Amino acid sequence: MHGFGLAYIALVSKDIAAAARVFGDLLGLPRQDVAFGPRTVPVFAIGDTALVLFSPDDPLLGEGARPGVHHIALADTDPLKTAGTLRDVGFRTMPAPFGDAVELDPAQTVGVRLRLAPPLALGVGRSPHIERIDHIGIASADNQAAIVIFAGQLGCLSESQQTDMEVRIAVESFTSDRYGVVYHSRPPVPVGGLRVAFLTTGDCELEFLQNCDPNQAGQVQRGSAGDTRQDQGAIARFVASRGPGLHHIALKTPDIDATLARLDQAGVRLIDHKGRPGSRRARIGFVHPDAMGGVLIHFVERD
Repeated sequence: MHGFGLAYIALVSKDIAAAARVFGDLLGLPRQDVAFGPRTVPVFAIGDTALVLFSPDDPLLGEGARPGVHHIALADTDPLKTAGTLRDVGFRTMPAPFGDAVELDPAQTVGVRLRLAPPLALGVGRSPHIERIDHIGIASADNQAAIVIFAGQLGCLSESQQTDMEVRIAVESFTSDRYGVVYHSRPPVPVGGLRVAFLTTGDCELEFLQNCDPNQAGQVQRGSAGDTRQDQGAIARFVASRGPGLHHIALKTPDIDATLARLDQAGVRLIDHKGRPGSRRARIGFVHPDAMGGVLIHFVERD
């Protein structure tokens, strides 16, 4: 199976006006209102794909849709034909609620809701603040299973793997009035971390985030600037409460501090007010999900 591009990313927001203000007015992404089934919804072109904003009660999503990243649609000009090919290799598929789109069974895609849908053909979406989607964050229970499915069966390219780790280092000092001071560092002790796998689809990556040690729950201090233990805690809590699945989106920006400052000055609630170290030699910064009606986004600045 060849690799797919992305038709769109479906976001569920309790406050579509607030989310649309961030994406459109503040970040400058081009907006179109597009008919999805019986409703017209805001769609923002971003890079080679698009962000689509739905309310939780939209019939396109089915019952029980929660705020956040609901599903991703892989671009396919003939979803019904491709669905037949996928069924031949063991995938279970079903018709999506409207049009020619097809759903895959999340139980076979490590909890990720996937659809096959025709491209939206909105053109390339960029602004002075946002270049494209950097990655789609996925709370994972098994990165190796994700690699087998998304790389081995769906044709995504494996971009890289890494381990993000926070450690505690104890330093002892020995102070003598005759021999002076001697410092001794003990071996580092891990206190939190994530195993990360990046798989390329379209012009962005799928970022699978797996708790490095199930015995470590991490920590979540809501509203405070993040760190590796915070990230681990957020993923562990998500998997425990919802199961593995789509968690957040990351937008690539040329100047993360300027972008965060722009949102801060406009009254958008932030988690990180300055860029902090992140994966792949990047600087990252999160917007508080309350500012987006429950959608978690963050920015990425890297070469």
